[in-house]
Amino acid sequence: MTVRDTPPFSLYFSEWLGLHGRLAIWPDRTAARGRDGRGRAVLVFPGFMAHDVLTHRLRGTLALAGYRPFGWAEGINLGADVRIFDRLSARLDQVVAAASAPVSLVGWSLGGIFARELAKRRPQAIDRVITLGSPFSGDPRTNRLWRAYELITGYPIDRPPFEADIAAKPPVPTFALWSRRDGVVAPSCARGQPGERDAAIEVDCRHQGFVVERAALRAVLDALER
Repeated sequence: MTVRDTPPFSLYFSEWLGLHGRLAIWPDRTAARGRDGRGRAVLVFPGFMAHDVLTHRLRGTLALAGYRPFGWAEGINLGADVRIFDRLSARLDQVVAAASAPVSLVGWSLGGIFARELAKRRPQAIDRVITLGSPFSGDPRTNRLWRAYELITGYPIDRPPFEADIAAKPPVPTFALWSRRDGVVAPSCARGQPGERDAAIEVDCRHQGFVVERAALRAVLDALER
């Protein structure tokens, strides 16, 4: 896999044409109808340069479906630093204490990388991991934002400030949602290879749509019910 697998500019441009949809915050009652989450806790991590505000529609839909959703409470996701997993582990402890049970993690894009790595460190506290267009497999430069990521974080995207085998599967059930219409992350990187995840689930949505479009919301709920 090479940088030639990067999504074409036409798809990347379409992500910005659909930006208004990314700002939707009201829950999707249709996607939630007939679901029963039985109060299970779900911790949602936003993508790079995103905030809990941008996962509000997803979390609201989870609540309507009977789950107990939590935001990551870290403000804007500015990328990894040397203490990121200390802070995420502390947040996980808060949610586990509130739920009195293992927690499901849902991570959008970079948030999915964080979710997978946290599950490797704290598997006993985590029920499953669901990634949404997360580039955990292959060349980390097969996406449209790696240069911006390096500029903001100050380190090469293939040398994060923590020890990790990003492609290695966490020791919990792991579901990778991916889309052929993703204009940011190469579909092959978000889909992964057998052995890097338990299931790869194709969704018809933009990268920005993983937390707002009905097809993606339904796919997340399906993965939580498996």
